[in-house]
Amino acid sequence: MRFASLGSGSRGNATVVEWHSGLLMVDCGFTIKATEQRMARLGKNPEDLKAILVTHEHGDHLKGVAPLARKYDIPVYMTPGTFKSKDLGRLPSLTLIEGYQSFSLDGLDVLPVAVPHDAREPAQFIFNDGQFRLGVLTDLGSITPHIESSFDGCDALVLEANHDPAMLACGPYPASLKQRVGGLWGHLSNQQTAGLLERLDLEKLQHLIVAHISQKNNSLTLTEEALAKVCTRVSNVLYACQDEGFDWQHIK
Repeated sequence: MRFASLGSGSRGNATVVEWHSGLLMVDCGFTIKATEQRMARLGKNPEDLKAILVTHEHGDHLKGVAPLARKYDIPVYMTPGTFKSKDLGRLPSLTLIEGYQSFSLDGLDVLPVAVPHDAREPAQFIFNDGQFRLGVLTDLGSITPHIESSFDGCDALVLEANHDPAMLACGPYPASLKQRVGGLWGHLSNQQTAGLLERLDLEKLQHLIVAHISQKNNSLTLTEEALAKVCTRVSNVLYACQDEGFDWQHIK
């Protein structure tokens, strides 16, 4: 199994996961043209996709899903709450993820995980190809015991470190948006992310991708400083960016 990102941040998100039987995309916050160009950098195109999985309805994750699905006839998976939150128009194929029940896509087991975020019915995902487990965990404001137990012991993890609390407090956002981002239903701070990693079993973790780093309320230096201690326990640590995402990472 391998995975990569087309871009990660408030201006658009998309992660691709490839296993022995196919390729899927988690979210699509880009235009069709941008998605095609970014996939081409990875040696792929939308025709290769067997499914698009949607985490929640915010535009940086959802806005490109329906147009891409319609153009390339791609099945879409999302929770009922996410589906009801927006008028997506016609979709070629829609599967509703009821009650966060796990499901299978051509030999890849998918576990949706409920997270606290200011959306109707948000989900993050764990992928299991029968040998390795990949966790994708962004867009959450706090960490629950269920999240900790679900993402414990992964072989690879894409994990949000969105903001530095001091930068957020002094930054350009209006007060209401600062409260939202830094609240229990917003986004993880660098310190929250470090705390989660300290509590997880990282013995099998081959790849840690630090993602959804705010361009206005965080910096790479502050993120690296906050995670420095725990990152010594992982052999490969990468920091995803908005424009480039990150290249293919192989789990083996």
